[in-house]
Amino acid sequence: MNDEQVSPTAWATCINELVRARRSIQPVQFVPDKQVPDEVVQQLLENANWAPTHKRTEPWRFVVFSGEGRRKLAEFQAELYRQQAGPNFDEKKYQKLLHNPMRSSHVIAIGLKRHFVLPEEEEVAAVACAVQNLHLTATAYGLGGYWGSGGITYMEEAKPFFGLAPEDKLLGFFYLGYVQTEPGSNIRKPIADKVTWVTE
Repeated sequence: MNDEQVSPTAWATCINELVRARRSIQPVQFVPDKQVPDEVVQQLLENANWAPTHKRTEPWRFVVFSGEGRRKLAEFQAELYRQQAGPNFDEKKYQKLLHNPMRSSHVIAIGLKRHFVLPEEEEVAAVACAVQNLHLTATAYGLGGYWGSGGITYMEEAKPFFGLAPEDKLLGFFYLGYVQTEPGSNIRKPIADKVTWVTE
């Protein structure tokens, strides 16, 4: 079916359902050892690349870990956390960092390439839009996704591992996999509580 055959109402219905179907699905909820085809992951990334971007800076940067690459990420982040945690070291957190990548089909590190023609807030917003595109596409393919920003995300020492310069930002990781069970319902408070209309 091409674009000319789809009515605006049909497009609207599709996007409305897709947006409401999106859920954060954590790696413990993924089907173990079931891999998403790389060409599907490539499509997720292609759609992420169409996010809005002021002055066309396109600040999003992604590093995709799959196969044994997931183990490389897992060991790196777990050990960096151990080194940096000091007396606040938490064994449960360490184990989560070590095992979550291996529970996932793919892990996508989310980076921001800084452009100083714009305020940082605008660049962060652009990357977030790219991740939303990525997440919605995952939902459309029947996949689970989770954007996590814990662990080593805000550690300066992590940046070189992901090809990021000191002025760039690491904004977390998108975990991707097949879902073991259908996600439950989600709720939002009414939009009317969050909107003010000015009509005159």
